[in-house]
Amino acid sequence: MKFIQFKRRSTFAMLATLTMLACASIGSRAEEPIKIGLLLPNTGPFSYMGRQINAGVQLYLAEHGAAVAGRKLEVIIKDDEGKPENNKRLAQELVIADKVTVLAGFGLTPQAFATAPLATQSKTPMVVMQAATSSVTERSPFIVRTSMTLPQVTFGVADWALKNKISRVVTLVSDYAPGVDAEKTFIGRFTAGGGQIVEQLRMPVVNADFAPFLQRVLDAKPQAVFVFVPAGSSAAMFMKQFAERGMKKAGIQVIGPGDVVDDDVLGEMGDEALGAITSHHYSAAHPSAMNKKFVAAIGKANNGMRPSFMAVAGYDGMHVIMQALKVTNGAGGEALVNAMRGQSFESPRGPVLIDPLTRDIVQDVYIRKVQRVNGKLYNVEFDVIKAVKDPDKSK
Repeated sequence: MKFIQFKRRSTFAMLATLTMLACASIGSRAEEPIKIGLLLPNTGPFSYMGRQINAGVQLYLAEHGAAVAGRKLEVIIKDDEGKPENNKRLAQELVIADKVTVLAGFGLTPQAFATAPLATQSKTPMVVMQAATSSVTERSPFIVRTSMTLPQVTFGVADWALKNKISRVVTLVSDYAPGVDAEKTFIGRFTAGGGQIVEQLRMPVVNADFAPFLQRVLDAKPQAVFVFVPAGSSAAMFMKQFAERGMKKAGIQVIGPGDVVDDDVLGEMGDEALGAITSHHYSAAHPSAMNKKFVAAIGKANNGMRPSFMAVAGYDGMHVIMQALKVTNGAGGEALVNAMRGQSFESPRGPVLIDPLTRDIVQDVYIRKVQRVNGKLYNVEFDVIKAVKDPDKSK
């Protein structure tokens, strides 16, 4: 009888010990941070992308807190220098060594393409905050995009050109996937409406000398030149050389998606940018109260920096991640991707939706004209196309 009592006591003691260990394990897990790997070009020719996207990410965390589901949120930033081979290696380190729950960032399409197989294999959600080639989200079922696609923001300016009796256009684009996407969308839409493409020109992605291409545009004598160059220094150099070649005096109108007059560098441009017509999903001059607050907060936190469409994509990317983590109570994988699908919310750019089928963003696209406002250049919106899906995925 005494032996039985001893055995029972031992059993109770063992159960109590196991319970305490289990509770300690749960408590330990609860204290572990949820890690987000942020892959950005923080140095090199595309460093402006990293600076803008990270500004948006950090502002969202400052405003909403760096914790979710009772756990601290840790953002691990890696500099891919704008090189796809670096991106793939760094993503592997983040998934395997750092055990991140989410990968995010991806300034350029090649970087997103390089990482997509890893996202699929490891079942790690991948939030694309910039890379704008239409097919990016099709490279992995774990990709969600919060930026744009070039077809989505391009067709509006083709419609504007047709309505304003522009019938002869030269296309001039950087020769990589986003540029090809923009070129294809514009030509298809413009020629379907009766417009004529006088000449198609493609340029190197990293290019400091636009003079030979601009001369060919001048020789072709179009009414407008449709331009896609990566936002940032390339856009600023293009507009400067456009002025130096006397393109505006020759009566040639600049049209295109918004990268060529990106908010980040618009202040560096002079009168040569005035009158440029673009279609895009974000302008720092967007008149909503939310955007005015966003622009002021980004400037205050970043030494007066004006936010571009990349900053708003980083800001909204963090919103999508945080809201999804609340739904999954901090879990990742397929459950987290599913919690991102269908999210609908107000952004500094306007209303947005993560398409539940394509995992791509649905958003308003604005027609804008570069004007001076209180002495500074801005993309002033004068028309809007509501709730635009990527046209390549809505067929």
